[in-house]
Parts: sequence; structure tokens; C-alpha cells
Amino acid sequence: MTGPVVLQLSVHIAAPPETVFPYFTGPTRYVQWLGGDATLNPKPGGEYRVGMRGGVQAAGVFVEIDPPRRVVFTWGWTGDHPVPPGTTRVVVTLTARDGGTLVLLRHHGLPTDEQRTQHRTGWQLYLGRLHIRVEGGDPGPDPNG
Repeated sequence: MTGPVVLQLSVHIAAPPETVFPYFTGPTRYVQWLGGDATLNPKPGGEYRVGMRGGVQAAGVFVEIDPPRRVVFTWGWTGDHPVPPGTTRVVVTLTARDGGTLVLLRHHGLPTDEQRTQHRTGWQLYLGRLHIRVEGGDPGPDPNG
């Protein structure tokens, strides 16, 4: 018997975890790599809401905050979407490695292969944008924000 499928992606960023962590918890930094606007209250039970194109929002709540090592939040989409707000869980772990940070993102609970494929594509795009931004580059406007 196999367990639930977990989407897992990673990126290495040439900056310490203390530099990377605020990009997951501070609204101003968050929208530099993902979304057009963000309401983030990084404490257990605090609001997680990121505005995307067309008025759709990624929405959930923060579950765990362990600076600068770990952020956990629930995730889903507003509107008519097969992944409603708060129905999945995203776990981000930051580990000091090779003079920088290994960012490991695990997305739990996506209901179908199609949703896992779509979210894999999205997270790959956004982790690439995070990498550019944290290392001092400009990833440009969010194509979906």
C-alpha cells in the first residue's frame, strides 16, 4: 500500500536561511516573487492570502512558524476550484547548506495527478523567481499576479 503523494521541490539559494525566511512571511517581500498582493499574518492560525490574476487568491492559514527554519501553511484557491482554500498543506524547510540555503517545499494533499502537475509547474516557476530575487536579481512582474 502506498501513502499519499507529496509534491516535493527544492532550490539552493546563495543566502543564509535568515535572509530567505522573510520572503515566506513578509507581504512586501512575498510579492517580489509570488503574487500581486499578500496578506500574511505569520503566526499559528494567522491569515495566509495571496492575490493572483483575475481576482483569484491562494488562501489558508499559517500552521507553524519556526524562524528561520520552517514555515507551514494551508493552501487552496478561492472561486470555483478543485482545491478550495485551506484544503492542502505546504511545508517549507530552510536548511543551511553549501554556503547558502536549501529550500525544500513539500505540498501535501493535492487531490489529483492533474492538480499535482499544475502545482509542480507553478511551484517550479515561483521557486525560480524566489532564487533570482533573494540573490539580488529582479524576476520581473509575476506573470500570474
